Amino acid sequence: MTAPRLVLVDDHSLCRTGLTDLLRQRGGMDVLAALADPDEVIAVLREQRPDLLVLDLRMPAVDGLTLLQRIRAEGLDTPVVILTMSDSEADLGAALRAGVRGYLLKDMEPEDVIAAIGSAVRGKLVVAPAMTVKLAGLLQGGDGSPDARRGALASLTERERQILDHLARGESNKTIARALDISHDTVKLHVRHILAKLNLSSRVEAAVFAVEARVAGSR
Repeated sequence: MTAPRLVLVDDHSLCRTGLTDLLRQRGGMDVLAALADPDEVIAVLREQRPDLLVLDLRMPAVDGLTLLQRIRAEGLDTPVVILTMSDSEADLGAALRAGVRGYLLKDMEPEDVIAAIGSAVRGKLVVAPAMTVKLAGLLQGGDGSPDARRGALASLTERERQILDHLARGESNKTIARALDISHDTVKLHVRHILAKLNLSSRVEAAVFAVEARVAGSR
């Protein structure tokens, strides 16, 4: 089995070195580059085509989300996981709206970071356990009552509800396409419709919405 290929971006040397050693030695992953200079990132991503970019949020030269915007503007679709000290709900929300595949905290246990990054490489959506309450809080920006959830879900088509169930399991578009025997582009279109109908900004929010709606419906 081919080892996952990663690129790390963090302005702290100790963090870069420690995370590189952790992922290589204990996670069996191939860290292609550990960068401090955001200006190098786009060239490395274009040349190396890694499976995942692990990106710090707070850096003096440029913040992680601004860098992510530059990456996407260059036509690079490398999946991104944020690894940060910030447990701010606002930062979490901004990251999710930017389309990251995960939001992890640097004070997580090493084994949990390895497991989460491994899951992200496989297409799963990952959020630090300490951020789940804040993620739920983001979803309560509108009417989060059980009746509101049921009403929003009722607006979905049968196919959209099927896809929402798969999103709740953290599956990627490719995995969903295979499971439902439809094209990758069709899944993407359905996901866009789901987010619009539920007034959500990201797949992670949709997944949490689905889980919460399911719990509410069982009460």
